[in-house]
Amino acid sequence: MATQDIFCTFVPRNQKIKVMDKKTIKDLKVGESCIISNDREANPKLGAKLLSDGRASLFLDFYFGFTMVYSESQDKMVPKKQKRRESLNLYLYSNPRTPQQRHENKETLAKADRIRREKADAVDDEDKKEALKKKTTKVNLLEYFQQFIDDERVADKAVLQGALNNFRDFLTKEYPQYKDMIKANSLNKEMMERFVKYLEVNHKGQGAETYYKRFKRLMNYAVDHDIIRKSPCKGVTTSKLGDMLQKDILSDDELVRLFDTHYKGENPEIRRAFAVTCLCGIRRCDIVKLTYSQVDYSNRTLKYRQSKTEAHSSSSGVTIPLNDTLLALIGTKKDDAKDDLIFHLPSDTMCLKALRTWTKRAGIDKHITWHCGRHSFATLLLSKGANIKVVSSLLGHSTLRFTEIYVRAVDKQKQEAINSLPDIKL
Repeated sequence: MATQDIFCTFVPRNQKIKVMDKKTIKDLKVGESCIISNDREANPKLGAKLLSDGRASLFLDFYFGFTMVYSESQDKMVPKKQKRRESLNLYLYSNPRTPQQRHENKETLAKADRIRREKADAVDDEDKKEALKKKTTKVNLLEYFQQFIDDERVADKAVLQGALNNFRDFLTKEYPQYKDMIKANSLNKEMMERFVKYLEVNHKGQGAETYYKRFKRLMNYAVDHDIIRKSPCKGVTTSKLGDMLQKDILSDDELVRLFDTHYKGENPEIRRAFAVTCLCGIRRCDIVKLTYSQVDYSNRTLKYRQSKTEAHSSSSGVTIPLNDTLLALIGTKKDDAKDDLIFHLPSDTMCLKALRTWTKRAGIDKHITWHCGRHSFATLLLSKGANIKVVSSLLGHSTLRFTEIYVRAVDKQKQEAINSLPDIKL
C-alpha cells in the first residue's frame, strides 16, 4: 500500500474522509497530524505526525467518551472529549522514493495495525468490564435469583427455592447487613466457605450437598448472564457424604404399620400419594404433576419425565410397571373431575407436617420426609434381590453410581440384622 493511499485528514463527522495524495502530503507542515484509520468506529485510531526529517511518526489516539466541564465563555457545563495519544515509536517515509522504502512502509503499517487491533481488543475488554461493573453494582442477587426460580420453565424449583431460603437465613445470621440486599461485589470465597459450614450444621445427611449444588446452579446462571464475573463458589466444596445413604428409611414392617395406622383428620390424598412414592420411588415434585393420561391401563405402566433432570438430561424419562396394588392406588379419572391430575396435594410444608404426625401415631421413631419413601423403595427392592440395574432404571438414575448408595444401605441393614441376634454363651 503506497503512502498516498493511507493518509487522510481530520474531518467533521458529517463529512466524508478525504484521502490525501502526494501533493497534499508535501503541503503538511512539520508537527501536523493526520489519521490513517478510515473506520470512524475504531478505538484507538491509527495516525501519523510529520517530523522535521521528512518521516512520519505513528501514534494511536484513544477515545474515552465525554466528561462534563464548565465553560466560562458559555457560562454552563459542556461535554468535553476524553482522549489520549500514545506513540508507537514506528516511522514511515512520508515521500518514499525507492521500492525498499515502500516495502518498509508496508511492513511498518502492518505492524502498527496489529498493535492497534490488540489495543482495540483491550479497550473493548475494559469497556465490557466497566459495563459489567455498573450492571453488577445495581442488581440485588436475592431478587435476581428469585426471578430465575419463579420462571415457569425452570425445573427442580422446590430444591432451588430451598437453597435460596438457606442463603437468606445464612445472611440474616452471619451477614445481617446483606439480609435484604446483596450485590455481586459483596460475594467472596470466604463467605461461601462459611455458607457451606452453615449448611452442614443445619442439615442432616446429603441435605447440605444437595442445597449447595442448587446454590451453585444459581451462581452459574448469574455468571452466564454477566451479572457476576466469576463464581465465588469455585474451589469451595461440601464434605463428601455422597457414598452413603444418610436419610432414614422404612422397613417392610414399618411400612405395613404406617399404612395400618389411621387417625382423625388424616388426609387420604397424602396417604395415597405417599404409598405410590414408597412403591414406585417417584419424587414428590413429580407426584404432584402426574396425570391419568400418563397411565397405560392396558399395558399396566406409568410413564413420566423427571422434573429434576428433564432440562439437562437425555435420560429423564421413566417407565414404571404397575401391579394390582398400584393400579388400585392410582384409580381412574372421575367423570366430574375438573382436571386430569391423579393427586391433589397441599403445600410441601403441609405434606411434611401430616407425614410426621402420621409416623408418630404409628410409633415410628425416625426422621421421615417425603423423599424417604423413594429411598425406602430402592433399599427394599435391593434387599429382596432385585438387580441394581433394574432398580437404577426404576429410579431414573443416569448412572449406577447414584444407585450404589442403596447397596451400601442394604449392607448396613444386614449388619444390623446380624447384630440383633441374641447372645449365646456355651
